[in-house]
Amino acid sequence: MTATTRPATYGSFIVWGLVATLLLIPTVAMRFTTEVNWTASDFVVMGVLLGSLAGAYEFLARKAPNWTYRAAAACALLAAFLLVWINLAVGIIGSENNDANMMYAGVLAVAVGGACLARFRSPGMARAMAATAAAQVLVALIALATNAGTEGAAWPKDVIGATVILTTMWLAAAGLFRRAG
Repeated sequence: MTATTRPATYGSFIVWGLVATLLLIPTVAMRFTTEVNWTASDFVVMGVLLGSLAGAYEFLARKAPNWTYRAAAACALLAAFLLVWINLAVGIIGSENNDANMMYAGVLAVAVGGACLARFRSPGMARAMAATAAAQVLVALIALATNAGTEGAAWPKDVIGATVILTTMWLAAAGLFRRAG
């Protein structure tokens, strides 16, 4: 085994071990409390989400010229994961049943499309993540302007809070990708 393959192998072990551990947490929690009540479909959905996240990270980590690129990839993938997870669980705009939450698919499309157009190279990835941050803000502005989530218990704080957090993550990824270049 060469020095260049060892870190990826060790990193893969850590990433996939983390996925397995995260899937075990609700299993253990259900044994001790009734507040956690996952169904088989909950485990399948979370397994697909976490597996996709881990697979995407491995793909990007193999393209990584340095640790800064890997940190940028982790930040962007975590933002994407949180965006999907929150929308599936409770929704950002109103509730998870509010169709306005589908606008966030456009945010993910900007991220994935931009990354593909950039061929996963650092300078282009920085621009793609900045565009994704702009798309995140645009969705929030549309939701706020149209009162799309007024049925939500925390309207509009939920939209504003999620937008600030996720936009910060997209911009952090952009900065890290820029630095990695």
